[in-house]
Amino acid sequence: MSEIRKRSSIWIYFIDLNNGKAECRICKVKISYRAGSTNNLHRHMRFVHPATLLEKVRKVCDPSQQGDPSSASAPTTSGTRSDPDPDDPTSTQPVDQQTSGTAKTGSSQTSILKFLPKGMTPLRQNMIDEELAKMIAKDFQPFSVVEDKGFKNYCLALNPSYVLPARKTLSQKIIPKLYDRQRELLQAELSKVSAVCITSDSWTSRATSSFMAVTCHYIEDYKMKSCLLDCFEVSERHTSENLAEELLKVAQEWKIKHKVVCCITDNAANIVKSIKLLKWTHLPCLAHTINLIVRDALKVIKSTVDKVKGIVEFFHKSTTATQKLKNTQRQMGLPELRPIQDCITRWNSTLHMLKRVLDSREAIISTLALLNAPIELLYPHEWDIVKEACTLLEPFEQVTVEISGEQYVTASKMIILCRGLQIATTHHQTSGAISTENITEMVQVLSASMEKRFHRMEFNNVLAEASVLDPRFKKLAFNDSTALDEAVQRLKTAAANCTRNEPSAPPGNQGEAVSQEVEKHTSAVWRFFDERATEDTTRRNPSADAILEIRSYLDEPRIQRAEDPLSWWKSKASVYPRLAQVMASRMCIVGTSVPSERIFSKTGQIISERRNRISANKVRHLVFLNANLKETE
Repeated sequence: MSEIRKRSSIWIYFIDLNNGKAECRICKVKISYRAGSTNNLHRHMRFVHPATLLEKVRKVCDPSQQGDPSSASAPTTSGTRSDPDPDDPTSTQPVDQQTSGTAKTGSSQTSILKFLPKGMTPLRQNMIDEELAKMIAKDFQPFSVVEDKGFKNYCLALNPSYVLPARKTLSQKIIPKLYDRQRELLQAELSKVSAVCITSDSWTSRATSSFMAVTCHYIEDYKMKSCLLDCFEVSERHTSENLAEELLKVAQEWKIKHKVVCCITDNAANIVKSIKLLKWTHLPCLAHTINLIVRDALKVIKSTVDKVKGIVEFFHKSTTATQKLKNTQRQMGLPELRPIQDCITRWNSTLHMLKRVLDSREAIISTLALLNAPIELLYPHEWDIVKEACTLLEPFEQVTVEISGEQYVTASKMIILCRGLQIATTHHQTSGAISTENITEMVQVLSASMEKRFHRMEFNNVLAEASVLDPRFKKLAFNDSTALDEAVQRLKTAAANCTRNEPSAPPGNQGEAVSQEVEKHTSAVWRFFDERATEDTTRRNPSADAILEIRSYLDEPRIQRAEDPLSWWKSKASVYPRLAQVMASRMCIVGTSVPSERIFSKTGQIISERRNRISANKVRHLVFLNANLKETE
């Protein structure tokens, strides 16, 4: 290229390839340019490397920073001219002309440039860019937020030296880079784990795109950990073979195929069959099972529930009625509660609707009477049905909430909680608290459905073993002694197959060196004892060790129900080394697939009405970052 073309200072950052293209010295990207025009090169620097240009301007304005290695932002090249260019937005007058006035004032006078804010280093610019990307992922902000005038003014007020990245740069470079780094960190963490439990669920967006989420749960340092492995678009039909292929692909990518001890999903036939095809242990979601049980029972009082729905819809459709209800509640000294609409797929939303109407009963009756509303009202005995139904279903709500957690152990509670629901429902019938035939029939439907779905739960291998290994429950989780004996026997076998950990033993070949050192200094008096001790250690039987461990464990007193079982195991890991390994593969199991459903609640906020054209790959990145970015104080 001729010298005329290289007069622009932009060539400091580019290498001319002599084929109509130039290579960026910073990111190595090749940019095309037309003869005599460097607009594409300037545009690349403005949008891709804005911090570099800021550093150049700062150096020109403040010569004292020329020698600061920490603020260097671009490489220099001998033979490349950097004369001022009128087309270059960063080009300025020569430094000696700008500072001549300052130099003449004498060395004792402080330059005004000392009081000007320093420019931003590339490292600082990149760090703020990353925090911006985290904010967008965690708070479900659109990429276009960097183009909003209010946000620009806000950033300018915080730091005038910071240049917001372009929307395209943010979505195509900064977010993917953050995603890749977070994924590597999570892979490194999972590589140290011996057993994981995964949950999976599917969802259809408002843009009619189907997504599948896979979450992972494990125990690390005796604490429950959860993460999102992937949330991706599924374009194929949801057959069991296709679903199995997608799950296997995720497990192989994360290298956990042989670590999966259980997979939690809903009761759909296709996903259940896909788990069987993979030969993984499947556990149905308890929250989904309870939803099916209660939905069957609510059919008994459908006419009453429909009337309540009609009342709620009336208030939601009429602003006048809503305001009148608030005024009535205020006059009666009641809290201003707005009626809640239920969701057809969530039974507990129906319970919340009934409870809210019951809490505002007097205000609702008065408001409807004043408005002469054209809706069907509840009779006195129907109000009794609503009240008794709320009391009857309250234990099911409590179990659903408790079993849906992912930060604490849940699988070991399932047998006890399910039996507790059956006992509470039966007690409700025998205690004389029921005054209506509908609720009596409802109790019968609930009992029959639980008997069918919770049948022989104590014989479920993973649930039984998790219950035994929970120091809060142990044998008390079982009514059937046969189920208990079988679970204990399986635990003995699993413990015997584990490699005994000796945390105090020196790693590698250091143990032999220590033995030789001890042997040198051992007196003849102790030699006989040391030989017998060594023979005793080599003759240890893994099966015998496992039996002794589990027998001793079961004989220990149970801890309080409110205590953390994992903390107990942490303190006893050296006492029961084999059982501690088995425990990590049983108590990591969660009781529901709610973690996957929570992912889709977040995904629904990303794929909103204003953002229904966002690509599936960007959704994948944002959802992953939202779920896995660590919270900072």
